[in-house]
Amino acid sequence: MDIRIVVGKLEEQADDVLIRFSEGKASEVLIEPSPVGCSAKYLLTVGLGEEAEVDLEVIREATGVALSSARGLKISSLSLALPSLDEFAIDAITQAMHEAILLATYSYSEFKKPSEAKLKLSSINIIVERKQLALAQKGFNRAATLIGGVTLARDLVNQPPNNLHPQALVDAAQKIAKSSHGTITLKVLDEAACAKLGMGSYLAVGAGSEFPSKFIHLTYTPKTKSKKSFAIVGKGITFDSGGLSLKPADAMMTMKCDMGGAAAVLGLFSVIATLAPKATVHGIIAAAENMPSGKAMRPGDIVTAMNGKTIEILNTDAEGRLTLADALCYAVTLEPTAVVDLATLTGACVVALGEEIASLMTNDENLAVELLAAADRAGEKLWEMPLPPRYKPLIESEVADLRNIATSRYGGSLTAGLFLQEFVGTTPWAHLDIAGPAFAERPLASYLAKGGTGYAVRTLAEWLTKLR
Repeated sequence: MDIRIVVGKLEEQADDVLIRFSEGKASEVLIEPSPVGCSAKYLLTVGLGEEAEVDLEVIREATGVALSSARGLKISSLSLALPSLDEFAIDAITQAMHEAILLATYSYSEFKKPSEAKLKLSSINIIVERKQLALAQKGFNRAATLIGGVTLARDLVNQPPNNLHPQALVDAAQKIAKSSHGTITLKVLDEAACAKLGMGSYLAVGAGSEFPSKFIHLTYTPKTKSKKSFAIVGKGITFDSGGLSLKPADAMMTMKCDMGGAAAVLGLFSVIATLAPKATVHGIIAAAENMPSGKAMRPGDIVTAMNGKTIEILNTDAEGRLTLADALCYAVTLEPTAVVDLATLTGACVVALGEEIASLMTNDENLAVELLAAADRAGEKLWEMPLPPRYKPLIESEVADLRNIATSRYGGSLTAGLFLQEFVGTTPWAHLDIAGPAFAERPLASYLAKGGTGYAVRTLAEWLTKLR
């Protein structure tokens, strides 16, 4: 599809549909015949709501609504005018619109036959005034970069699990490093190397799979040396059957998405050289497949993590935290300024916050403020949750240092966060539980359809590029 910026006036465009935005009711659409003397077939007016309530997410949502409405008219081309909003810079408006267009027009069709539809949307123009062009192009280009990373993450999550196993994540990381021209380096640890480092917790998870676990460490180095460095850790369970604590059949149907955190890390690193943050960034993925077999970990097993802490495994379906335990230990050895992990970790988080909102837990409130602000700018919903010290006894084991599930059925996302906190020491750290928004089982916005969403790529990019 051809998406571009065009200088001119909306009514002068020869596309099938012309779209403008107004102060009408948010996301309300008025479809009219085009004005006399205009070659377009239709004029669509999309409401943004009261100007005081308009933000960049309203613009993304309205753009998605506009595209959906226009597509229903079976047209091949359309033009959109920038909304006239004094509160936002032209580059921010253009970026939000282009993000929505790219996200809304995404489809994963690798295993589908080509559509037989004769008429497809082939071109989209964003109309700007000449004086707006420089800023509009800046926002347009940034959106293209960011959504390029999001698209890679979505493609990875949408891959069927028989195609995507730990080695496939390694292959994706190798491709990213190779295309970076030396900006990004890659280190891959096999199971023997992980065992030497004492990663007993991580290795237990993949023991039941025929596919070897792979530990991935990407490093982005800025052109100018920086004293700051950050580690981004993504959960990389390529398929989660639950192991011997087998999930019900219905609960397994979307478990190809359990590497959504890893996909976000890879999506971020695919564009990080272009974004050029001023700090060193490490991307860490402890990739594994959680399957039942005679070699699989068992309820009652005790494993030892890289920092020497012992863990009693009482439910093999609480496997993500076991991989993250060693990944976090490894990240801390790099002595980063801060660590952020993201994981499709708990159903309890989805119960608490729903399908659209991820949770944030942290031992550093300044880090929380930065990440929450970045998520808001990116249009990704994030909500801070507590790490209550009074809940720590719930993850204490009678026979080991920790147990991998709590003694209470309540507050499962919080006790999972407390478990992870045991492996970061005093390093500033934040945990993002992205179990809800990483994989959409229904459309989560007008511009975000079912399937992998690439959640957190935009938030992490915003955070890293705005750091001083």
